[in-house]
Amino acid sequence: MDTFTPMNIIVDNLVELTELFSDVAMGAGLAPLLILVGALLVVFTMGVFGLLTLGAVGNLFTAS
Repeated sequence: MDTFTPMNIIVDNLVELTELFSDVAMGAGLAPLLILVGALLVVFTMGVFGLLTLGAVGNLFTAS
């Protein structure tokens, strides 16, 4: 049962991190808006670079 102890610590830390982050994120006036804009920027850039990566991988397997 020693192998599950680090996993429990990691899960407990993630739960505590989520609670602390949500308290800070929803606390001040513009903080939720800033977090939303930041999340949208991250999702948009991940989507663009994901599509570019898929296009590059597809280009590897298609004949010219």
